[in-house]
Parts: sequence; structure tokens; C-alpha cells
Amino acid sequence: MRSLLFFFCLFISFQFTAKETPSLSNENIILKGVESSILIENLPANCNNCAVLIKGQKIPLEVTEEGESTFEYTFTNQVELEIVSGKNETLETISPIPLWLSIIPPLLAILLALIFKEVISSLIIGIFSGVFIIHFYAKGFLAGLLSSFTSTIDHYVLDSLNDSGHLSIILFSTLIGGMVSVISKNGGMQGVVNHISKYAKTAKSGQLATWVLGIAIFFDDYANTLIVGNTMRPITDKLKISREKLAYLVDSTAAPIAAIAFVTTWIGAELGYIESGIENIEGLDQSVYSIFISSLSYSFHPIFALIFMLILILKEKDFGPMYSAELKARHSTLINNTEEIDTSELDEFTAIEGIKHRAVNAILPVVVVIIGTILGLLVTGWDEVILNDTELSFGRKLSSVIGNADSYKALLWSSLAGLLIAIILSVSQKLMSLHQSVNAAIGGFKTMLSAIIILVLAWSLALVIEDLHTADLLTSIMSENVSPYLVPTITFILAAVVAFSTGSSWGTMAILYPLMLPASWAICGASGLDSETTLSIFHNVVACVLAGAVLGDHCSPISDTTILSSLASSCNHISHVRTQMPYALTVGAVAIVFGILPASFGLSFFITVPVGIIVLYFLIDKIGKKIPEKLPNEPILSS
Repeated sequence: MRSLLFFFCLFISFQFTAKETPSLSNENIILKGVESSILIENLPANCNNCAVLIKGQKIPLEVTEEGESTFEYTFTNQVELEIVSGKNETLETISPIPLWLSIIPPLLAILLALIFKEVISSLIIGIFSGVFIIHFYAKGFLAGLLSSFTSTIDHYVLDSLNDSGHLSIILFSTLIGGMVSVISKNGGMQGVVNHISKYAKTAKSGQLATWVLGIAIFFDDYANTLIVGNTMRPITDKLKISREKLAYLVDSTAAPIAAIAFVTTWIGAELGYIESGIENIEGLDQSVYSIFISSLSYSFHPIFALIFMLILILKEKDFGPMYSAELKARHSTLINNTEEIDTSELDEFTAIEGIKHRAVNAILPVVVVIIGTILGLLVTGWDEVILNDTELSFGRKLSSVIGNADSYKALLWSSLAGLLIAIILSVSQKLMSLHQSVNAAIGGFKTMLSAIIILVLAWSLALVIEDLHTADLLTSIMSENVSPYLVPTITFILAAVVAFSTGSSWGTMAILYPLMLPASWAICGASGLDSETTLSIFHNVVACVLAGAVLGDHCSPISDTTILSSLASSCNHISHVRTQMPYALTVGAVAIVFGILPASFGLSFFITVPVGIIVLYFLIDKIGKKIPEKLPNEPILSS
């Protein structure tokens, strides 16, 4: 024990001693091949003749009264920085960080997520590894280890929160989560479900009602999954639709529609991730919301996934393991793969017993959020000069106004209004007391906690990646080996692999947006592409990170929405994954070949999407098979 105490005191004394010698400020990081503005601290007060010695060349330092000096330099190869006094005495020698080390933090976060199947701890370790690299080269191992631990929380995590945009995203996501919980508890969501489900009379109409309901509850994937699956299950069981098909319809409408709709619990996170990737891109003059809107025309996988399901339903065809599951369900007296399900996760979205279910109690708050967001964008982006410009069309004027708008304020105003309307409706109709309504909102706030933690860690990792200039490294590698026209496709595949391995579409976006957005912009610039083509490819990459994350999430057996879909549908989890994966991969392949790649070369959305839909229709028509009304004398296929 005494030995440990001795070494601890020695370690602390070393820390304080290190501060008395000239050193780099923690705010500045020196990397090889990157121009840096370098701040040196703790220089002697009488060091008026101090200089920096680089490759035998002396650069005089102008030392302030505080013992600080600033200069700029681009380090290459094995160049070291040596601080010397007027008597040529070496005060400190500092080695620049090799640029290749900048890939370690995001790569480590990805690899650990693959191994441990958990995103939060992987992000934390990725952040710490990057901070340690910075402090190790500035202070050495022992001092760097301690300062890395403190700097991780008091610099990177704190700075990621010390941003009005980031705080706005956290507040918006929390308020929407509270609204979803209130309109679920007051029976409003159940009322919407009841209106739609009454049209389900056959297997075809039952599936169509499930699909429509999945589209209708567009603003939250968790609410979508749990409400639609749990509510439609008795109806689909009665119509002999397999639990696997129900789970697929629930799962594959939830994330795609939440990812591309304008007002969802996803939009705050998406804007935050995109912002972390564009903060230091020079020459990009679009707002975050404008970039998101522009990227929607490249969101081929979510669009094709929703259309693919609709074609399957209307054609009444299936293929692969799903056909076997549907065949067994249609011609079996018992629904297969039922099992005991823990319904505790459904409680937050279950209406209070004994109250009347009114659809207006869900529709009105959602409409308030949608209209409120639009009005907020118009108010904050209002520009008389743009509106009075007679040379601009109405569409260009509207786009410019929204592009100049403060999307964070609009989202905050509308989400707060939506939550207040939901509470007022609940209390005024005596569906819930004020106390119950507030508790329901707080319960909704809690459901967003894990998402907020991932967001904060993602922003922190983005700051580390920014300091280490990881995008510069990726740009130098990809610009020499990858055509800019292939970057969107590579991004889509990479995002799908990461999401499949981690089970988290949000974690995937957190890791890839800060890497791929600056890299794609720089690669296009290095290739000499014109601004219009560069923007087209850039928007395609923005969409591909999100779309690839959704694809990987659908195929992953450890995805939260995949697990919740199985739970809400009372379907065997492995059966759900096995039957859904061929459909998801089919849509993903069509999205690459007939959407992402052609769009990279400039083909219009109005050509790629119709062609993709025609291809999906052709595949289903040729490969899919209808479930026969009567079976021949042969055993039912096993699902």
C-alpha cells in the first residue's frame, strides 16, 4: 500500500513539474503533413531570443508576458520541433503525431462494436484512444495517460454539450419522446390504429392495413414497431398472416419512414450527425436542414423498401423463407412460432385501460408539430430580399428561405407545442390527470436517454476526429485509389456492414458521418469536379450513410428494432431475421445498381426511382409465388 502511495505521489509531482517546462497548449495538435497554428506555453519570461529549431532552420518566437508564443508550420516526414533558448540550449523537443494514427479512434470504435456488439462502450474507448494519442505525443506516457482521462470528460464531452445546436437536438428529441408517450397513453394512437385496422378483411387487406399504419406512425420507429405489431397481431392471426410477415412489415416500415420523414425522433439525431461532419468543410454554404432535404432524393433504399413491401402485398406473392412461413400460416390451424413474450417494454406505449380511444388526440399534436415546424422555418428564414427577387421562381425562393432558416428553433418550438397540446387534450377530456400526463411525458423523456448518450459520445468522437484530421488521411488514401463516383456506393456498403455488426443505425451514423462527409467533399475537390457534380455526390453520400445504416439494421439479429419487431409481433426472433434478410438484401442490391451508382453519374431521381420500382416489380413477379388456396397432398413446408 505504501509503495502504491509513493508511486502515486511521484506521478502527481511529475505532473506539476511537467507544467513548468515549455509545452504545446492542449488546444493545439501537431500532425505531420497538416498545417498547424501552434501555441507554445510556459516559456521563460526572459526568453526574448527563444526560437523553434526545425530541420536546422531557426524560427524566432515572439514571447508574450504570459510566456506564450504562436506560429504556423506544416510538418512532413520525420521532422521534430525543438524549442531552443537564446543560448541555443534545448528547452523542449516535440515530435509531431504521424497522420496515420488519426484513423485509430474511429477504427477502434468500429472494431470494438463488432466484437462486443455494443456501441456506447465502443465510442467511449474510441474517444479515449484519440485523446491519449494527442496527449502522449505532447506529454509522454504517464502524464499523457492522466491528462487524457481528464480531457476526455472536461474537454471533449463537455465541449460537445457546450453547443446551442447540440443542446437543441437533445431538447427536441426529448420533447418528441414525451409527446409520443402521452398520445399513446391517452388512447390517441390506439384510435388511429382502430380506424385503419377495421378495413382489414382478407390476408391482402390485413397486410395493406399494417403497411398503411406503419406509414402513418412515421415520427418514431420504436412507437411504430411496438404499437403496430402489438395492435395488428390479433387481426393478422385471425386472417392467417404469418407472424414472420407481420414482423417484417412492422420492422421494414419503422426505420425507413422515420429516417426520411421531415418531423421524427430521427431528424434531430440526423441533423446532429450531419452537422458534426460538415463543421469544417470549406466552400459548403448550405445549412444542415437544407443538406438533409437535398439528400432525400438519393435515399433509394428506404424508398425502395417501402415500395417493395407494397408490391409484395398487392401482387400477393412471396419468395424464399417468407413464402414457407406464409404457406404454413395459411394452412395451419395454429399460428406457428408463438412463445412467451416479456411485454414490459410495451407498457410505455400502451393506452390506459377504460378510456375512449380517439384518433384526434394523436393526429392533432402530430399536425401541430408538422405545421409548427414549417411555420418556424418560414419565420426564422424570412428574407425580404429573396422574396422580392423577381428573377427567382417560387420554388427557388421557398428553398432559399428554408435554407436560411434556423431549423433548431423551428423544431424546438413545434415539439414543445405538440407536447403541450397532447397534455391539454388528455386533461381537458379527463382521459388522464395532469399528474398522469406529466408522468407519461417524463416516461417518454426516459426512452430517449440511450439515444442522447450515443449522440453526445458521437459529437465527442467527432471532435477527436477533427483534431486528428482523420478526414485528411482518408482523403489522401481514397483520392489516389477511389473514383469520386464510387464513394457513395462504398459508403452505403460500409454503413450496412457496420450497422449489421453493431445492431445500431444511430451508432453507425455517429461513426461514419464525421468521416465520410469531409472525405467525400475533399475527394471530389481533388478530382477537379465542378461544383454541381460535387454537391450531387456529396448529397448522395449523406443519404447513403443513413440508407446503409437502415439496411444493416434490418439484417442484424442484434438490432434493437429487429428485436422489438419480434417482441411486438410475438414472432420467433431467428425466424424473423431469417425471413426478412433476403428481402432487405434484394432491395439493397437494387438500390445500388439502379439508384446509387447511376445517381453518382448524374442520372435524375425521376429516372432512377421509376426504373428501380420497375425492376423490383419484375423480380417479385418472376421470383415470387402466390400462396395457394388449397394444398396438394404433400406436407407443409417447414419455416
